[in-house]
Amino acid sequence: MLMTHAIQDVVVRDIDPVGTEEITEVLVAAMSDGAVARWLMPDAALRRESSPAYFEIFAEHAVRCGEVYASVDPIDGKLSGVALWFPLTRALPPPVDYDARLKEVTGPAFDRICVLDAALEAEHPLVPHHYLAFVAVRPDRQNLGIGSSLLARHHARLDRAALPAYLEANDPRNRELYLRHGYTSRAPVLLPDGPPVWPMWRDPLL
Repeated sequence: MLMTHAIQDVVVRDIDPVGTEEITEVLVAAMSDGAVARWLMPDAALRRESSPAYFEIFAEHAVRCGEVYASVDPIDGKLSGVALWFPLTRALPPPVDYDARLKEVTGPAFDRICVLDAALEAEHPLVPHHYLAFVAVRPDRQNLGIGSSLLARHHARLDRAALPAYLEANDPRNRELYLRHGYTSRAPVLLPDGPPVWPMWRDPLL
């Protein structure tokens, strides 16, 4: 496996400066009503209340330890999409105060989030790779190729470094998108009385 340090820098594209609040807004808009989110927090009011603080944990962690790609809408100047990658070619620390913050943010949903985290962790590959934690596009800007563009830009860097990529697809539509981008799908993770989540792997194009 070819290792490289050149690909481990924090990358924020298309907007300078970028704040975690902007990243969080896109994540919440795109993901807080998805099937997994509804399973984690069936109470819609709780989900609306807790989603910003929940996704803020990962936005902060990506800016601190990962690589963030962002695109800006040319019409309104807002972020239209983000992709949060983590270079698991070296040991990374967990998000700051993760368990305590998670419990405070999610309240009665904490146990289900622990179940989800454990199920995904059990499937996560141990070999060096880059992990796509989230790719999110504002609902009013979807189906314009923004997500594909964000993926393609990082995939090009991974291909040059001969590094694989890994992610979990949280719905069939996303799974189809990733298949088109060279990922292969593994057997789904089945959450208790919940939706399937598909681990997916992409070998670099050499």
